[in-house]
Amino acid sequence: MLVVAVTGSGLAAVVATSLGLMPLVGRPRLTTDGYTAGSADLLLAVRESLVIATASTVLAAGLGLLVAGVLLGLRPGRGPLRLVAVAVVAVPHVVGAASVGLLLSGAGLLPRLLGISPGDWPELVGGSWPVATVVELAWKESAFVALVVVAATARRHRALTETAAVLGAGPWHRWTRVFVPTAVPALAAASLIVFVYSVGTYEVPWLLGRAHPEPLPVMAYRLFGSIDLAARPAAAAAATTGALVAVLAAVLALVAAPAMRRRAGAVE
Repeated sequence: MLVVAVTGSGLAAVVATSLGLMPLVGRPRLTTDGYTAGSADLLLAVRESLVIATASTVLAAGLGLLVAGVLLGLRPGRGPLRLVAVAVVAVPHVVGAASVGLLLSGAGLLPRLLGISPGDWPELVGGSWPVATVVELAWKESAFVALVVVAATARRHRALTETAAVLGAGPWHRWTRVFVPTAVPALAAASLIVFVYSVGTYEVPWLLGRAHPEPLPVMAYRLFGSIDLAARPAAAAAATTGALVAVLAAVLALVAAPAMRRRAGAVE
């Protein structure tokens, strides 16, 4: 209850600031200037955040599902691989972002190993597409997705796959008709968490992304730290928009959740 109260009051203060009701200077007045004054940049920031979050979530979900299937299929060697996944989750994102930057930049480790000059290497860090940002988020969060799926499906996975094998199902059908449907609810929940985190993360796109357009968290932080005190409503508007995107994603996931549970239950 305390967490809800603190979070709710914080969100209410941010929304009020974005609407001009809690100005740092001047008299309070209801206005949407925080949203409309820089609406073009705000829309670009929304697009950039959605591109990063969607691409990261899709890649993390696909790779995490694959790793989870390998973990569940390798009974003798499951322990070391699970430790690797746990170690990846434990790495701070800022460390991961710095490592990806050192790996994928024009003068980084990967082009040096491949013998490619910086001028011929694609601009993966700070380029026109947020490739390095997506790679870092997908790499880190795929381990999280894998651990969530394994925890949710491990108890009944062996019995279901053995039953399917007795009934004549081959490896591909056991994967597509048994494992994937039973993993969908956990995969969807983990993917929602990854999407919301990717929308709200600051340090990864700040370190690896381009200067413009910037995603919503970077835009909010930059405007909040500006010497122009009149930029505070715009900073709050960017933060509010990011929170709204996350809430909409959660609502869509809750709407789709019953159908996913029914599909998983039908397999069992």
